[in-house]
Amino acid sequence: MDRRLLIGIAVACAAAWPGGALAQTAARIHRVGFLRPGRAYPGRDPTSGAVAKVLADAGYVEGRNLIFEERYADGQPDRLAALARELVRAKVDVIVAVGANAVRAAAGARRTIPIVMWGNFDPVALGLVDSLARPGGNVTGVLIAPDGTLAAKRLELLKAAVPHASRIALLVPDDPAIATQVDETRKAAGSLAVDLTVTAVRDFNYPAAFAAIVAARPDALLVASHQYFVRDRREIIDLAARHRLPAMYEWREHVVDGGLMTYSTSMAALQRRVAFYVEQALKGTSPGALPVERPTRFELVINMRTAKTLGLAVPPDLLRRADELIK
Repeated sequence: MDRRLLIGIAVACAAAWPGGALAQTAARIHRVGFLRPGRAYPGRDPTSGAVAKVLADAGYVEGRNLIFEERYADGQPDRLAALARELVRAKVDVIVAVGANAVRAAAGARRTIPIVMWGNFDPVALGLVDSLARPGGNVTGVLIAPDGTLAAKRLELLKAAVPHASRIALLVPDDPAIATQVDETRKAAGSLAVDLTVTAVRDFNYPAAFAAIVAARPDALLVASHQYFVRDRREIIDLAARHRLPAMYEWREHVVDGGLMTYSTSMAALQRRVAFYVEQALKGTSPGALPVERPTRFELVINMRTAKTLGLAVPPDLLRRADELIK
């Protein structure tokens, strides 16, 4: 028999033989779903971008053996359940859910798909996990704060930066999940003898929200911790500057973009930890066996250029406490 014919038969048999399935298994396409309550980013979503980078180092290459399925509720929490079901129909291997409402929707869509949560809420109180150390079920992930939401600490630091402030505005999204932050801020305002006004952004109309804030004549502004305000941070920072409001934000990225100050952990570090949990899920590790992570290190960052523009003399003792001064 012709040698080339023999080789052809051998190759065909190898592909048909059960052992040939090894190549197919190695080339398996992994699907990661992302469920967010807000709007899509104009460019790459920073969380999915961070996950893609970490997974690439582990051999999961987007476009080759990895596909991301991203869903955004556009500020309409009622859409999350339907979007979660879309991800289930897309046969994702794991869902990254941002915020309590998204986690709840993902958990309700399918109890067997691993869910990696990320946000600023208490998953035990909400019944999403049994405990932080032993989540049980199919949900685990990374939290932004060790206890509570950091809202009280941020208000305290903002008051320290603007000692004369007797009225402070709190900017919140139109999202029921923000209730815990509002409660913590109100309690802190009472202990600091600060008159707090709460203004919600409706339909992402930030100019209208700031018009209401300015009408209350506050001395400073606390911007709540929320995914909406990360995506739309430049517009918020610009409006705060226009109205000459000293403002406290959530992430260092806000201060780099011109915000006055922030107190938080590292967003990039948390995104890398989210990626770690996704990788573990793709490897088959049970979410219930992975403890929920909480940050242990926080940084106070102050933009001195912004302080100068506002004519704000930040007290020396607060400057000494700062981990970073942007000049």
